[in-house]
Order: sequence, then C-alpha cells, then structure tokens
Amino acid sequence: MQKFWKSLLVSPAILGAILLVDATALAGETINTSENTQPQLVVTPKQKVENKNTQSQVTSVSQLSDVQPTDWAFQALQSLVERYGCIAGYPNGTYRGNRPMTRYEFAAGLNACLDRVNEIIATATSELVTREDLATLQRLQEEFSAELATLRGRVDTLEARTAELEANQFSTTTKLTGQVVMAITDVLGGDNVNGVDAKDNNTTLGARARVELNTSFTGSDTLFTRIQANNILNPNIGTPEGSLSFAGEDGTTDATLDALWYRFSLTDSTEVIAIANAGAADDVTNTVNLFDGDGAFGALSTFGTRNPIYYQMDGAGLGITQNFGDALALSLAYLGSSPNDPSAGNGIFNGPYGALAQLTFQPSDRLTVGLTYINAYNQELGAGSTRANPISFLESQLTTPGEPEPVSVPFSSNSYGLQASYKLSDNFVLGGWVGYTNARNLSTQGGTIDRGKLDIWNWAVTLGFPDLGSKGSLAGIIVGMEPKVTSSSINEIDEDKDTSYHFEAFYQYQVSENITITPGVIWLTAPDHNSDNNDVIIGALRTTFSF
Repeated sequence: MQKFWKSLLVSPAILGAILLVDATALAGETINTSENTQPQLVVTPKQKVENKNTQSQVTSVSQLSDVQPTDWAFQALQSLVERYGCIAGYPNGTYRGNRPMTRYEFAAGLNACLDRVNEIIATATSELVTREDLATLQRLQEEFSAELATLRGRVDTLEARTAELEANQFSTTTKLTGQVVMAITDVLGGDNVNGVDAKDNNTTLGARARVELNTSFTGSDTLFTRIQANNILNPNIGTPEGSLSFAGEDGTTDATLDALWYRFSLTDSTEVIAIANAGAADDVTNTVNLFDGDGAFGALSTFGTRNPIYYQMDGAGLGITQNFGDALALSLAYLGSSPNDPSAGNGIFNGPYGALAQLTFQPSDRLTVGLTYINAYNQELGAGSTRANPISFLESQLTTPGEPEPVSVPFSSNSYGLQASYKLSDNFVLGGWVGYTNARNLSTQGGTIDRGKLDIWNWAVTLGFPDLGSKGSLAGIIVGMEPKVTSSSINEIDEDKDTSYHFEAFYQYQVSENITITPGVIWLTAPDHNSDNNDVIIGALRTTFSF
C-alpha cells in the first residue's frame, strides 16, 4: 500500500484534476438529474454503462466542446482524459466544469481514477524481479565472489592500460602502417639479348621498405603519406621486357617521400583525389586486374601488374571519380611528372603528363569491365620492346658519348585500353586486357629524324586461383604479348619484326595475416620481339611483411 501511495504522489495531476472538478467552482448551474443530463463522470475499461442515452468515453479533451485551452484546469483535464482515460463528459459533448458536484460523484470519480492508476502500476511492474530472484542473485554473487573480484581486477588493469595508450598514442587522427618487400632474383637462362649475356646477371637480394601514414580528419577523408626506400634493381637483359614490379630505379637505400595525396568525397557519389607526389593510375581509377598489388602482392612483373598504357600516368595532379549508381563509374585524371620544375618544358602543364578518362562497368560482383583513354606527352609504357619506348630508344641511338645532355625527342600519344575481369567462381578468376598506343614525334631533332607515327599493341590473358591451398593464398598465370611496334613511319624506328610472348606463373602463399611468400618465374620467348635473341627465364622469390 505504501508503494501505491508513492506512485500516486508522482502523478499529482490525478488528484489535482479530481479536486478541481469543482471544490472552488461557482454554483452557477442547476442540478438536473434527468436521465439525459446525468454526467458520465467515470468510465473504466472494465465498466459497462447501462444508460442507453449516455455518450461513450471521450479519447481527447478536444471532444469536450465547452473546454478551452485557456481554461485554468485544461492541462489537468487533458492528462486525465488522454493519459489515464478516466473522465467523460455529458451525452451532448460538454463537460460543464463550473457545475457543482455531490460528494457521491466525487467519490465515484476518485475511485475510478485510482483503479486506473492501480491498473497502470500493475502492468508496469509485472515484469520486475521478485524477492526470490533477488535472493538467487545474492547467492550467486556470494558463490562467485572470487571470480568477480578477479574480473574486477582485470577490468581495472585494462582501463589503466587504455588510459596509458591514449596518453601516449601516436596520433588521434593518424594510423601508422608499414610494408617490407624482400626479393631474391636471378636470370636462369638467356645467352644473348641484343648483345647482352643475360645469364651474366648475379643472384641478387634487395628490399623495398615503406612507412605509411593514413590520416583522417572527418572519418570519410584520407590524407596518405608514404616514405620509401628501395634498393631492388631489375636484371639487365637488354630489353624492358620482364621488368619487375617491385624494383626501384637507383638501387640506393635513401629514404624519400614517395606517395602523397588527399582523398575526399565531394558528394555521396563523387570522389576527389589531389595528388602532390608519385601518383599512379591505380590511385585515380580501377585498373581491373586481380594481380595489381603494386609490387607487394600479385604479379611479379611490371607487365603482369596492369595494362602498360596505365604507366603513362605518373606524378602530381587531380583525379575525380563520378559514380552513376553501383554499376557504372567515370574516372577523370591529370598527372604531371615534373610539376615542381619551373624551367622551360616542365611544370605541371608544360612538362610530361598523362590525362586519363575511364568508364568502369561493374554490373555484378563477378564482372568488371574498363574502357580507358589516355592522352600523354613525353610518357612511355615502361614495358615491352626497346622500340615501344621511343623516347628512351632514340636517346640511346642518337646521343653520342661525351655529349653533356642526352638527346630527347618529344612524343605525344593516344592510348586506348579494354580491361576485363570475370569471377567464374570463388576460386577461379578469368581476366585480361588489350592495349593500343598511337605515338608521334613532335620534333625532327634538327632534321635528324622524320616526323612520323608508331602503332604499339599489347595484350594479356590472366588466370587467377584465389585461396588455392590455403585461405588468402593466390596462384596466378599470365600469358601475353608485351608492347610491340607493329607499324612505324619514323625512319629511325623500325617496327618489331618478330613476336615475343610473356609467360608468368607465381604462387602467393599466405603464411599469416602479415606475411606472404611468393615464388614465381617469368619466361620470355624471342625477347625484345626479336627471334635472334635467346629465350630468357627470370626467377624470383618475394616475401612481403605487412604491419
């Protein structure tokens, strides 16, 4: 009973509204006790009203025509009618708040509202614990007091460690990650490639180390900073074919600022990336190749990593990707290779550049198709025959020993690519690409060479076997033709007379979440698209550590 009165005290609107039903009202109306004018003061959910002329219970105080929001008791009546449902009006839709009431009427109204309150309290407390439940909980607490004390100590220790980590953490906005690629490489066959004895290459061991800072200011943006040192060198086999995707350029262990970019969402469907240094095609679009692991994972060779036309995208610039639903995306990007050089023929707009437009179509999780166009100035493919990289080729042919500056003939090119990847099953992915480049020289170098054009083609078919042998592992086979000059109207650059084929196989074994080991082999037939050259076989053992 004591609990009931406490509950009643927290509902002062009930007693107040009942007592205001006219303890102080003016007796301005005559009591009419006829059947049609008796007030229906109370209707409870369980009560049946026998008077056929009475009105049904009102559900809103607005149904009482003589009750106005300006009335001093409006809020109390509204609570009793709409919250507790224990007040009703006269059959004609009035409440007659100024009518005097008898003690019997007051008692009936009070009793009905108290019954309704009791019903609400019973409903609200029906699911509460009983005394038996409390006794059981107390007994269990006493029985497992030692275990609870141990857990309490562990929680205190974890809280202390968490506080220490938060106090000494690297950054609240930046995550530090890293990657080390160690590779053993050797040339296993090839006596003569353009006058170079490929087998004279010694077995090498090199490493590429990267420290990466991933910063987010809003939770939906990324500032990416990468510092890199790389002393891995490509074997000298007399041709750009068979180059390794994880090799560096100078073979030193100097740490330099590598990639630096900021990516953010302009709208829900538009993503923008601003690149300050060392941007590449895979930063601005989908290269549509299962084996594109940026040298650390997937293919061992530069050619097997992505369609070579993508290597014309290099440097600093801007990229925008507009998504048209889940199935279609348009990527636009511009990257300049010497944006920080103010000298003539350099800078972000006057120096070497690559401008990309790509439609990526992904109608399902299994199929992805990319249609790519790249306009480039003074950029090369970085794979294929020596002639398929005409800037380097003419430099080696026209520069005489002792010249202070190498001969550089500018080229512009238009490249077109079709890439596709189809997941036939969870353990088999079929992919490939075809690429075409039309390159023309923009200078005759003082009449040394004729103006003309080159047609350069490349293609590949890839077979991927995810999770082969173990979860996270990947086996891959790549068969294709590295970039080849199929037609030339430049007198100093002949078309490649033969066809070289690129065969590559690797198995990327997932040792643990942070370690992979990838043995593989690259076989080049008629290297440099010249059947006079001996076949070359390159072996590699790559180990990648991620942390």
